[in-house]
Amino acid sequence: MHIKKEDRVVVISGKDKNKKGKVLVCEPKTGRLVVEKVNIVTKHEKPKGQGKPGGIVHQEAPIPASKVMLVCGKCGKATRIAYKLLSEGDKVRVCKKCGETFDK
Repeated sequence: MHIKKEDRVVVISGKDKNKKGKVLVCEPKTGRLVVEKVNIVTKHEKPKGQGKPGGIVHQEAPIPASKVMLVCGKCGKATRIAYKLLSEGDKVRVCKKCGETFDK
């Protein structure tokens, strides 16, 4: 998967198009991820004990990873990812537009 946890992404299609947010959860097996303040769904919860009352809860739901693009920290644009091998043998993600590396 080309997206990792804590990355800044922008949604490129669907009802939340052009929304930006941070990736909270990555699920590589299913190819989905949870982005903050994107794809908000309503969930009805029953009360669970005295400390947690029931009610209507709004939370983020997973979206396909193909619906988001990584946002470059340097140029601030949505970009594709290139991979580059460093001299130490490390494989890093690189911005296609400005050449900035995402992995430190």
